[in-house]
Amino acid sequence: MILCTFDIGGTTIKYGIVTQLGEVIIKSQMDTEARYGGGAIINKIIEKTKELKNHYDIDGIAISSAGQIDNKEGKVIFATNTIPNYTGTPIKEILEQQLGLPVTVENDVNCTALGEYWQGAGKNAEEFIALTLGTGIGGAIVIDGKIYSGAYFSAGEFGHMNLYPDGLRCPCGNKGCYEMYASSKALANKIKKVYGEEVDTFDVFRLAKEGNISANEMIDGWVQDMALGLQSIVHIFNPGLIIIGGGISEQGNFLLEKIQWQLKKIIMPPFKEKLSIKMAVKGNEANLLGAAYYFINQMN
Repeated sequence: MILCTFDIGGTTIKYGIVTQLGEVIIKSQMDTEARYGGGAIINKIIEKTKELKNHYDIDGIAISSAGQIDNKEGKVIFATNTIPNYTGTPIKEILEQQLGLPVTVENDVNCTALGEYWQGAGKNAEEFIALTLGTGIGGAIVIDGKIYSGAYFSAGEFGHMNLYPDGLRCPCGNKGCYEMYASSKALANKIKKVYGEEVDTFDVFRLAKEGNISANEMIDGWVQDMALGLQSIVHIFNPGLIIIGGGISEQGNFLLEKIQWQLKKIIMPPFKEKLSIKMAVKGNEANLLGAAYYFINQMN
């Protein structure tokens, strides 16, 4: 089986050709050009699929997408204004009509989790929690190797747990949301306040690894907030594994050890016994792999 896979984000659309064995034959990306809206994005996918069909015998299309996704109907339930007029887009219906191929659509963070489960840090782990740290914090819950979606396809919105009542205002309208303190963007904002525009997140991690006290204190403060949210997740779900994804996962063991140390200080002893925390390992491939894995399982 050969699948054409897409990962729709606010800035870029990643795409690839993936086999049923999890081999990524090709991968590339194109600008989302989100300002033109959801319809323009679907047209981009149609044109790119037609182009790829000239070179590969494609059996289906697997979509990973930002937003809340009805994975049964293959439809966008809700999306922020990052992509105008995306909410309500019937992706599956349009693509199947236009391309004559079976299509599946799943949320991007859920696809990250499935990609790591199939080929990455979650391999052989039937139950785990995945978080992706970026502009916000996305979450996915895997039980018996399958995504738990909740009553209306929206489970895992960990970024909107309340960390500090009357705290920072979140774009969702509430105050004190977890992602306002523990996302990669939250760390970048702290860095900007202290160091200005000339220093970025990677500079601060480099300084911290070199032993700079100020840089380590900044990262430790951010990790402390991250651990507070993880504490609630651990006490609710009692997971055996938590996978941390997003670009920040490239910091590897240096960051992982800080998270483990901070978290294990504040969770109850029984929850520590079988808890493992890992960084995601599949990077930009995870969503493409996860979308393909979801397609394969829906077809079987």
